[in-house]
Amino acid sequence: MVNPIGRDKREEAKIFSLIPGQFGGTLSWMAAEGSDEEQTDGIGATQAIKLLEQHRQRPFFLAVGFYRPHTPYVAPKKYFDLYPLEKIVLPYVPPDHRKQGPAAAFASALSEQDKMSDDLRKQAIQAYYAAVTFMDAQVGRVVEALERLGLRDRTIIVFTSDHGYHLGEHGLWQKRSLFENSARVPLIIVVPKARGNGQRCLRTVELVDLYPTLADLCGLPLPDHLEGRSLRPLLDDPRAKWEKAAYTQVTRGKGMGRTVRTERYRYTEWIEGKAGVQLFDYEKDPAELTNLAGRPEYAEVEKQLRDLLRNPPGRTAPK
Repeated sequence: MVNPIGRDKREEAKIFSLIPGQFGGTLSWMAAEGSDEEQTDGIGATQAIKLLEQHRQRPFFLAVGFYRPHTPYVAPKKYFDLYPLEKIVLPYVPPDHRKQGPAAAFASALSEQDKMSDDLRKQAIQAYYAAVTFMDAQVGRVVEALERLGLRDRTIIVFTSDHGYHLGEHGLWQKRSLFENSARVPLIIVVPKARGNGQRCLRTVELVDLYPTLADLCGLPLPDHLEGRSLRPLLDDPRAKWEKAAYTQVTRGKGMGRTVRTERYRYTEWIEGKAGVQLFDYEKDPAELTNLAGRPEYAEVEKQLRDLLRNPPGRTAPK
């Protein structure tokens, strides 16, 4: 195991933060001096490459966790220069959007974020884009090492994250919501000789599907109690028939918000519906700006999704 610490950690005092001295859960950023290799993620990529070189002759599982774009958004200045402030467009938030509720859906909002000027919002987005691009460059270094070492054709690559992210959409920042921005994660899977490599898949999948997928691809037996499902059929044919919803939940005080996502809809209940219900139709409203819950024309859809949320097939219903 390698736990890298780079120049970005040593220079934390130089980082701008909405709350001075706080970084982890607070919007904060810095255009850093120095090279990629001096940053924590640069060191992590270098160490990952060394491990690949050391273990290239035998089977391996290598988990490479990059810190960025987690706050603080720190990346070498050259990555900030790729995103001029004057070209950054702030997301549209309708007037009184938050007042339309339910309040629990917006409970992740923080007062210091609400007070940001438009210029500061653009700086935060610029810094996030820079951090993503810097991290992407480190992923590229690791993939290039796989190719150089002749491992690419016998290595499964999975790229993902543990949550999505708000950059001002719905007036929110960071995570902890059940809107698409926060609940959806990136997922790229490359399997040697898979027919679906390089293609986009629009099917709805979950992170709990990763374990059964990797076990299946490696020819390992699967226990019966798994809630996930192997994605192997979609890796061969991204358009294959697939009827599986995705579930996400988040705490709200002593209660819970739960949501189910199908290819077309998202249905959300806050504290078993006592604190509000949301329904969005992505074909008509991809930005989730119109809550359709309670509308007569969507009554049947809402009923079906409520059933799906409360009685999820193949898994234990939420308590």
